[in-house]
Amino acid sequence: MVAVTLGPEGTYSHRAATAIADGDEIDFRQSVTAIVDAVAGGEYDRGVIPIENSIEGSVTESLDALAEYDVAVVREIVTPIRHALLAQGPEFDTIASHSQALAQCRTYLEREYPDATLEAVASTAQGVEFARDDPSIAGIGHPANADDEPTLEVLAEDIQDQDSNATRFFALAPAEERSKGGGKSSLVVYPNANYPGLLLELLEPFADRDINLTRVESRPSGQRLGDYVFHADFEAGLYEARTKEAIEELEELADNGWVRRLGSYDTEHVVE
Repeated sequence: MVAVTLGPEGTYSHRAATAIADGDEIDFRQSVTAIVDAVAGGEYDRGVIPIENSIEGSVTESLDALAEYDVAVVREIVTPIRHALLAQGPEFDTIASHSQALAQCRTYLEREYPDATLEAVASTAQGVEFARDDPSIAGIGHPANADDEPTLEVLAEDIQDQDSNATRFFALAPAEERSKGGGKSSLVVYPNANYPGLLLELLEPFADRDINLTRVESRPSGQRLGDYVFHADFEAGLYEARTKEAIEELEELADNGWVRRLGSYDTEHVVE
């Protein structure tokens, strides 16, 4: 099985992808959209993308890509995020990392390096690469990224603002591998409507059947102002009668739009 995730090697996405690749090949792309597109087109067996961080919230590019492409979610991977400051030495003027990592370390950076220039790059591993090549740059990434980089020092560990910092990743597969069995499920709903009480009507089918919604998120549809796509995760399998009934109600409410079943899946925790 060949998987694809955010690169280069050493990103947190790469660490999550090792949980599903099981020693098999892992390729890299520079954007979430490129990963989802590659899986939807059958180029890869699996793709791993970040969905939500416990500090910074949802990854909007991932949500938008899941609304645009028809893929299946087959597993949820949760991994703790341990950020370290990596550089060739203590003298640098720029700190480079993924925008989410910079935000997750905001308090530390403001306190310890208030004059440093913060540079958002494609991934944490890319920031580490920049630090390896340029002594004026420090990177933020997992401390293990320094193990294979003899020129880099770990200047500080666990610099994230919250010790409980963790990120959820989705393992994606081509749409035909979508499963109805699992402890959680995800939907994308585009009602193509906007009127008072719409959101309440979209939530009631779950509340009426005692289905716990673990996340509800709205994203602009891109069609017009005030028009939204809704993402929902809930604790029930698509195979369950109560889930089928709830989705039937949703489809009636969204008769001018659509409801996409991303699939049911189980959760795996990766602690390293």
